[in-house]
Amino acid sequence: MKPFKKIHLVVMDSVGIGEAPDAQKFGDEGSDTLGHIAEEMNGLNMPTMESLGLSNIREIKGIAQVEKPKAFYGKMQEASVGKDTMTGHWEIMGLNIDKPFKVYPEGFPKKLIDQLEEKTGRKVIGNIPASGTAIIDELGPEHMETGAIIVYTSADPVLQIAAHEEIVPLDELYKICEIARELTLDPEFLVGRVIARPFIGTPGNFTRTSNRHDYALKPFGRTTMNELKDAGLASIAIGKISDIFNGEGVTEAIRTKNNTDGMDRLVEVVRRDFKGLSFLNLVDFDANFGHRRDPQGYGEALEEFDRRLPEVLESLEEDDLIIITADHGNDPTFPGTDHTREYVPLIIYSPRYKNGGAELPLCNTFADIAATVAENFGVTPPPFGTSFLSQITD
Repeated sequence: MKPFKKIHLVVMDSVGIGEAPDAQKFGDEGSDTLGHIAEEMNGLNMPTMESLGLSNIREIKGIAQVEKPKAFYGKMQEASVGKDTMTGHWEIMGLNIDKPFKVYPEGFPKKLIDQLEEKTGRKVIGNIPASGTAIIDELGPEHMETGAIIVYTSADPVLQIAAHEEIVPLDELYKICEIARELTLDPEFLVGRVIARPFIGTPGNFTRTSNRHDYALKPFGRTTMNELKDAGLASIAIGKISDIFNGEGVTEAIRTKNNTDGMDRLVEVVRRDFKGLSFLNLVDFDANFGHRRDPQGYGEALEEFDRRLPEVLESLEEDDLIIITADHGNDPTFPGTDHTREYVPLIIYSPRYKNGGAELPLCNTFADIAATVAENFGVTPPPFGTSFLSQITD
């Protein structure tokens, strides 16, 4: 068995493939991100993913089940107790999160807000769970008049701070977020991420900019990315991956503006000569369509991803492996605006697979990916997860 020289890991943020067995505990019974989008679209047109075996995992309207899929395919079940981005990605890299981060469905405690106001010298408005675009539309005018910062949360363990770039300069907003991050390291207020959400425009016509910045917690244990970096191998983070891991185990961070930019950067990285991992997150599915409950937009974004995929696959060499998966679900037909507890798809392809792929057994943790990457590169395996490398090598 010859190891792969490069593994490219692509996370389609929130592209779940049907309710997980424990969905009921999360209030997510009946959730099915891909299935419901396909129904709403009267069938998804994704010929590339179809050829790789997406509908062989389970039937999806518009996507045929193929007799000889080009890829190995299956699905993974999350073992950790959360359904947020950070939990999903950390588990993919070998951690098991057994204590959920704090969420604030009623807003943040007065004590925390008081401290934030005192340390930043700016008043806080909002302090409710909200859609980022909606709260900017609602409170943006007041923010512009008063200079008060807009603080909000979601069903995720996040504290988000929005400010107009002409009212609160970016460097000040980032400083405010650093203060908020420091305050929320206190176990009393522990959140997974503080996010700077700058925007521009005029009342009724506000737009969030790409100057978002995430202030994540450092992962509480070593991930497979740490192992790769310490072994002198590449661990290239594309999109928000570096933010999610707080830079831990990252040898190079490449920021992206959106899914299209993410795919452009991926093609560039695939064509480079290196040994190690590239790790891409495509956030638009989640941020622009899942939380906003826009199944049509979500479906179109999936079809656009599929149109871009051939360029990536054609750039792969015999020593390349690509793994396509997700970090949780976010069913845009479901009530509310929250993520959904679902299985995620697992598609694994290499030009080596001259005879195509086959079905893989269910992965009981996302950490199986970390274990597989670790075994391939001969680094210390994670404490969780079982490698499926032997099942995907000719």
